[in-house]
Amino acid sequence: MRSVAVVGASLAGLSAARSLRQQGFDGRLVVIGDEVHRPYDRPPLSKEFLAGTLGEAELALESDDEDLGAEWLLGSRAVGLDHTDRAVRLADGREVRADGVVIATGAAARALPGSEGLAGVHTLRTLDDARALRDELARGGRLVVIGGGFIGAEVASTAYALGLDVTVVEVAPTPLAGPLGAAMGAIVSALHADHGVRLLCGVGVKGLSGETRVDAVLLDDGRSVPADIVVVGVGARPCVEWLEGSGVALDNGVKCGADGRTSLAGVVAVGDCANWYDPRAGLYRRVEHWTGARERPASAVATLLAGGAVRPAAPRPPYFWSDQYGVKIQFAGHAAAADSVTIEAGAADTRDVLAVYRRAGDPVAVLGMNQPRPFTRWRKQLAAAAS
Repeated sequence: MRSVAVVGASLAGLSAARSLRQQGFDGRLVVIGDEVHRPYDRPPLSKEFLAGTLGEAELALESDDEDLGAEWLLGSRAVGLDHTDRAVRLADGREVRADGVVIATGAAARALPGSEGLAGVHTLRTLDDARALRDELARGGRLVVIGGGFIGAEVASTAYALGLDVTVVEVAPTPLAGPLGAAMGAIVSALHADHGVRLLCGVGVKGLSGETRVDAVLLDDGRSVPADIVVVGVGARPCVEWLEGSGVALDNGVKCGADGRTSLAGVVAVGDCANWYDPRAGLYRRVEHWTGARERPASAVATLLAGGAVRPAAPRPPYFWSDQYGVKIQFAGHAAAADSVTIEAGAADTRDVLAVYRRAGDPVAVLGMNQPRPFTRWRKQLAAAAS
């Protein structure tokens, strides 16, 4: 293999490029990114960067002396993949031909229908999104966050610390029930009430009001919540439209084996757009977390360079973290696999919980709230059991 194109220049793409060099690939390496920015860290965007305590330079994922010997095509959006010519087509008409392709195009924030062109309405996924939202929050006022997931909760926490009046609207009866389960989701989301942030659950959003700028969020039950700023945090969609008709199998992202291989030889996928097979669970999962974007590209690159002739190592259980209202929240594993959850240390009312999820008595996930040491021990146990 003499040339590889990495499509996507965020953490997963950068990790793939690094893995290629670390695993001995010395050919032509082209990294294509639709943003104009060099790779940057996304988790701080909803926290330290939004609060103004972390600058743009500190978001950089590359060190000053790092040189991967790559050609960087930034501000260049991929619009197609021609598998017969092994070429990535770009929006500006250029083509990048390569022997191997790593798909790392990530995911895009879902917008609220009808909010287009209305000032004061934001999503938060990119550095440019964070810049715009930070400028608005600096003016203060009433913020309504639509969606009580981790991004929405982190924005609410940051805005609360900045002195804004904050309301969170969540359509589900319990926020975070999907990733954490209903019982633990209720405990974590109680942090909002602890700090005077209004949490409206079990109600959907009908729309927004305002002529040129948003002034309220209209709920399905007829209520109207005044708003100077709205952040829409209702999930993300994998950026795979550009692969339609390419021969790459798509199913909630790029459908991959347990090693990142796709339905096309010489093409692998990593990061938020990749729907990897989980052999332990017998199903496909898209792991939209920082750790997965950093760790899994090494396996995918090994598969690419060996032509699929290597046996993939078992991936570590998914891990993610969140910082809300001064509480460090950590989670590893899959809550959906559990049939029970018990608090092993701490107490729910003091928000310092260590909870273990089990299935038929075996641990399958662990949650920590301000419990870093015991959480780390349990995480290592989960990883050992999975290997």
